[in-house]
Amino acid sequence: MRRRELYDAASGGGGPRLLPWTSPEGKPCYLSSDGRGYLSTLADSIETVQLNMGQELLEYVRDATAPGAKALSATEYRWLSRRLAEALADARSRSWKAT
Repeated sequence: MRRRELYDAASGGGGPRLLPWTSPEGKPCYLSSDGRGYLSTLADSIETVQLNMGQELLEYVRDATAPGAKALSATEYRWLSRRLAEALADARSRSWKAT
């Protein structure tokens, strides 16, 4: 279910959609549409990429931290920590609730 559908289901109706990017000032961007325009399609595509990247990262983390897994170097752990922080920031910045 896409964020738009989740938001509609949670709020009981339509409303502005929180987009997966911010303004140049770092403020959230919203879109009010029927969900079929260019920006809606672009937002869907970006969200799909972010979710897929998060899934791949999660699988990598699980493998890397499994019992008996080869220990990573300090550089690899830093890389992993940064990617996890980025994925969490992406997920946290996407809220269903318009604020």
